[in-house]
Amino acid sequence: MKSADRTEIYVQMSLQLFKQLQFEARDIKICIGKILVKVNIQTVDMASNEIHFPKHLFQYFCLPIQQYKFHFYLKKENHVLFLGPIIGLVTDFKYKGDNEPHFGSIHSFCEEIHHGVSENGGFLYVFTYPEFSTLGYFFDSGKWKPAQLPHPDVIYNRIHSRRAEFSNEYHLFRLRLAELSIPIFNDRFLSKWEVHEHLILENHLHPFIPETNIFTKDHLSAFLTKYETIFIKPVHGSQGRNIFKLVKEQTGFKLDSSFTSYSVNKEVILSFEEIYQHIKPLLNNRIYIIQQGIPLLTYQARGMDYRVLCHKNKQNNWIVTSVVARISAEDEFVSNIARGGDIMSPINALKDNISIRDAKLLISQMKELAIETALIIERKTSGITGELGIDVGIDKDGKPWLIEVNSKPSKSFEDGQMKIRPSAKAIIQFCTKLAFDSTEETGDL
Repeated sequence: MKSADRTEIYVQMSLQLFKQLQFEARDIKICIGKILVKVNIQTVDMASNEIHFPKHLFQYFCLPIQQYKFHFYLKKENHVLFLGPIIGLVTDFKYKGDNEPHFGSIHSFCEEIHHGVSENGGFLYVFTYPEFSTLGYFFDSGKWKPAQLPHPDVIYNRIHSRRAEFSNEYHLFRLRLAELSIPIFNDRFLSKWEVHEHLILENHLHPFIPETNIFTKDHLSAFLTKYETIFIKPVHGSQGRNIFKLVKEQTGFKLDSSFTSYSVNKEVILSFEEIYQHIKPLLNNRIYIIQQGIPLLTYQARGMDYRVLCHKNKQNNWIVTSVVARISAEDEFVSNIARGGDIMSPINALKDNISIRDAKLLISQMKELAIETALIIERKTSGITGELGIDVGIDKDGKPWLIEVNSKPSKSFEDGQMKIRPSAKAIIQFCTKLAFDSTEETGDL
């Protein structure tokens, strides 16, 4: 923890707040984002919940000079007043320094989180892990501006690239966080096979999990013998990319693919050996899984599943923050928005197939299944898990199936409006909880 030992720095505070905090002396320490500064308190006639800093104190704390709304917690035995939280959002993007940085698919979401943190209390900035400790980007007057900023109290991981998380540079960044005791949540991408292995050990979840195995020629043969439809997915895939769909016909199999660099005639009937020879080179020696295809309810003959967003709240409990139906594009068999899918309310998506009453019951069942899944994934994976996107399908008998679990769910805006969604509010609450886990006495300033 960096310390600036200046005993002649004065901060102004109302007498009412000074008495409320029960300081035993006027010389205290203020800590913001791992930086500790000794100050002397002057009591003045002012608003009861305000503290006024001189300009040079902002420089000590590496904070832009502006008005802040902060939570506080107090360690009376050490005379330390902690203000925050300082929240860091780590992602990967390229910035040449000429124009405003752009954070890729989460750019609008970063602005949403900024506004939510500002309303709730705290300070958010975005950074890349190679620039940790040297450069971050904060939102001011409608733009993201670069500055050297304080170490965060907590970090939210929104790195886009799985490869980046395997890099040596990222590993060194994580070691640095451990040295500084800075918690990071949604630690990493989860592999599909890892998730399956965790869930399949829970006997009560067996009826909701499609049969799944690692791709081999023998496993492919067994699945094609057993099921009418199967899917072949990369264990480290996302956004519906690089997936095969195989459908059994009387004289062979039809092959479809979501590979962007590979086109296939979906109407051609292929033998098992032809299928294998088509697929094997495209796997590029990467690990894939084979998954049982479930005959799911559709929407106007288009594929449909449901994204259930689950978040940890400030009480450290899992809650469902949203449920949306995802409808595949007309020529796609995956429902991901990144591949042209549409989003609609689950009630509207279901009402063509079942009654409103049954739809509401099904949505409740999906939420219960998602929360149970989140609890198991959190318990069985390393690191801190605070957010999961759980994909659920409903079959033609009205039974829910667990299709996939995502540790970094999409941040697209469903309605195109910039508003602070329940999912963003839950992330901010969880960040605040992690930052202030060692609180003794808390409040808002």
